[in-house]
Amino acid sequence: MASPSPSFMLPWSSSSCSLGCQICSKGGGSESWIEPVPIHVVTEPSQLPCPFLEPDPQHQLTIGFDCEGVDLARHGRLCIMQLAFEDAVYLIDAVEGGDSLMQACKPALESAYVTKVVHDCKRDSEALYFQYGIKLHNVFDTQIAYSLIKEQQGKKWIPDDYISFVGLLANECFCGVIYDEKEEVRSLMRKDPDFWMKRPLTERMKRVAADDVRFLLHICHKMVEKLEELSLWQLAVRGSLYCRCFCVDDNGFKDWPVLPHPPKKLVAESAQLQEEVLAVVDVPPGKMGCVIGKKGASILSIKEACRASIFMGGAKGPPNKIFVIGALKEVRKAEAILRGRMF
Repeated sequence: MASPSPSFMLPWSSSSCSLGCQICSKGGGSESWIEPVPIHVVTEPSQLPCPFLEPDPQHQLTIGFDCEGVDLARHGRLCIMQLAFEDAVYLIDAVEGGDSLMQACKPALESAYVTKVVHDCKRDSEALYFQYGIKLHNVFDTQIAYSLIKEQQGKKWIPDDYISFVGLLANECFCGVIYDEKEEVRSLMRKDPDFWMKRPLTERMKRVAADDVRFLLHICHKMVEKLEELSLWQLAVRGSLYCRCFCVDDNGFKDWPVLPHPPKKLVAESAQLQEEVLAVVDVPPGKMGCVIGKKGASILSIKEACRASIFMGGAKGPPNKIFVIGALKEVRKAEAILRGRMF
């Protein structure tokens, strides 16, 4: 049975600014969303809001969401999970709180009653699944939403044309924040890969972790104003597929929630509806180079030939697998070309 049509809970207010960011927006009107909010470090479930710990269909939530860690993926270490509410940011300390704290968060992370606003959910979802057995569900992925908005506006589809989080923050249509400190921290992480393992958390670590989620509710609100009903459904489906993308195991996604069903109005009125799927292509040992080609030329040509998103696990894994997400017809086309390059 298909799941209900997507229904994103929209924040009526949003998140805030900190010393690590600069506001560059020239627009007028209320700027309450840039006011600072408290940042709470959480090591015990009792420190989290009850509506988050006990998801309720009568009191649905929308929260900003992100994760930080060391080589964040199936084999890395998830260190902090950030949650942005309207009135505060909570930093879930997975290092200090351990599995019991993360398991307390599982119902909300898997709930259809809690919308998680995130920018590029793939690796966060992979880490949650393999490290804690959590299947991230009901995400509003701002990276996907941005692409859909540009598609609505007539922009030509280009493979791998994804906006970065820093780029999205700087875009005055959605936020208008300059986030220079993000690159500074990335530089520190390159020098010290265990940066997010350090305890106690420094003020800078808290600030940067909070800045990665505190604007997401505001961005979500701005994006929903622009997204058409078809795009909202596509966003819900693609978000679900992106969540499970790198989470492949022997179950083949059988225990994941079913994909959102399109609203009846769209089924009746739209000829543009296309089933969207995720395909996992196994690459025989030693054949990945044939698929990628010299300087990536082969895989780029495949991406250009198919209107589908194609991902590889890379150094973080999973190895010898290629993931294809998109309309069924385009995904099957990509699969055929990929297999042709292997032999």
